[in-house]
Amino acid sequence: MSVGVAVIGMGHWGKNLVRNFHEIGVLRVICDSEQSLKNVIDEKYPGVKFTQSFNSVLEDSNIQAVAIATPAVMHHDMVKQALQAGKDVFVEKPLSVNVKDGEELVEIARKNDRILMVGHILQYHPAVNKLQQLVKDGELGKIRYFYSNRLNLGKIRTEENILWSFAPHDISVMLSILGESPESITCHGSGYLNKEVADVTMSQFHFASGIQAHIFVSWLHPFKEQRLVVVGEDKMAVFDDTIKDKLKLYPHRIEWENQIPTAIKAHEEIVDLPEAEPLRNECSHFIECVAKHKTPVTDGIEGLGVLKILDGCQKSLINEGQTIKMTEKANEVKDKPYFVHPTAIVDEPCEIGAGTKIWHFSHVMKNVKIGERCIFGQNTNIDGGVIIGNNVKVQNNVSIYTGLIIEDDVFLGPSCVLTNVTNPRSQVLRHSLYEKTILKRGCSIGANSTIVCGITVGRYAFVAAGAVVPKDVPDYALMMGIPAKQVGWVSRHGLPLKNPDSEGIMTCPESGLRYKEVEPGILKCLDLDEEQPLPDNMNKGEVFYDDIVHPDK
Repeated sequence: MSVGVAVIGMGHWGKNLVRNFHEIGVLRVICDSEQSLKNVIDEKYPGVKFTQSFNSVLEDSNIQAVAIATPAVMHHDMVKQALQAGKDVFVEKPLSVNVKDGEELVEIARKNDRILMVGHILQYHPAVNKLQQLVKDGELGKIRYFYSNRLNLGKIRTEENILWSFAPHDISVMLSILGESPESITCHGSGYLNKEVADVTMSQFHFASGIQAHIFVSWLHPFKEQRLVVVGEDKMAVFDDTIKDKLKLYPHRIEWENQIPTAIKAHEEIVDLPEAEPLRNECSHFIECVAKHKTPVTDGIEGLGVLKILDGCQKSLINEGQTIKMTEKANEVKDKPYFVHPTAIVDEPCEIGAGTKIWHFSHVMKNVKIGERCIFGQNTNIDGGVIIGNNVKVQNNVSIYTGLIIEDDVFLGPSCVLTNVTNPRSQVLRHSLYEKTILKRGCSIGANSTIVCGITVGRYAFVAAGAVVPKDVPDYALMMGIPAKQVGWVSRHGLPLKNPDSEGIMTCPESGLRYKEVEPGILKCLDLDEEQPLPDNMNKGEVFYDDIVHPDK
């Protein structure tokens, strides 16, 4: 897919977006109210059209996506118009200036099936990506404290305070690293140049896990400081964006002697990072998401989560540091038998079974039916009318569209693609023509694979990572390739079935269950009915895949 991009606003930051999208080769139009920019653009970006009319951009069929870098107060109206015009949208932070407007934009993007991405650039910084991975891998141990200083004597705004100008990036990183939203917030600050516009703020966050955090921002600082610190039980990590070695680990420890703590300092560890410009990573990610129609890391839901935290900080700030209890905590539904993370959204009415967990930045639409003991990873989206059985595991970044029926015990791998219209067209509405796709009990859909709509994937079938499946899949089939073809059979434990005996019986090397091709292309388990749950002595894996399949490796 050839993506054409228009950048709206060529001011202080917009010119950086223009440069990057132009170097990527997708910039087609620049829209700005200043006619004087035309000569500059003609000289520096030959072949790129200049216009002062936002409407002309929205009417341009050669433009698939817009990047909006206008003042924050204009974000809501411009993003809304672009989404309704069928454009995918990148908008600089914040998503909007109030939560209600942000929620509206997320809903419009969903209804129009459009990409909505928010410019939280630190999420695309190699140092932050590495830090996120270190925390996830447990390298720092249990996290105790997070803090960030973003300080400078730089461009001073009059239309937004320092909190809304500087803090969104750090809030975005804080939420992604800690994996939870704060229970309560306090924020103190003052306006020294303009009493109505805070120049300095200190925000403090308290989390249910016991983690504490603070974010200090100021544009009245004698020198530039962009430092983020994560304190763990085993190591401390420091991300400093103003120096060459941007990420360092400090394996300091505390020793107790006679009930007196002593800090034992260790040498710093410099973390190697790839050379990459965060803004280029961010712009390239947006283009990839538009081209492949996949969910951005910082999509509208993530942007809305940051916006809600900003809103809580602002309420505390204007009330002289009053503690703000985040009402999103109610999403943990204490009176209901399932869990919804504070950053997730569940529209009512919905039916959700006991023991189900819905994690970070996920969205469940109205009239969804979800069974018991299901797990939905980060950034999952479930459209209205979807039916999901019990014990279904959905990994990160999966969208489950209307028309999907998912039976018990199904596994959906990270970023797998499930479609619901064979011949989609942006100009042709087919909302009443969604095709039915059935994922039958116990099947597994591998990471980054694609299931073309209108088919049935059989019981306990296994679709390999990256495969594209265009037609029905038999029970127990092992599917690989593009287009996917059956290359063998697998057991209920997901292991290849080989070497049939003289009676054509194949035995699972992990469970000992026996299987036989009772008719050409039809495999049956001889010891258990396909609908019968696994016995307790078979439902816990104890041996690695390679140790079973490649014992001599």
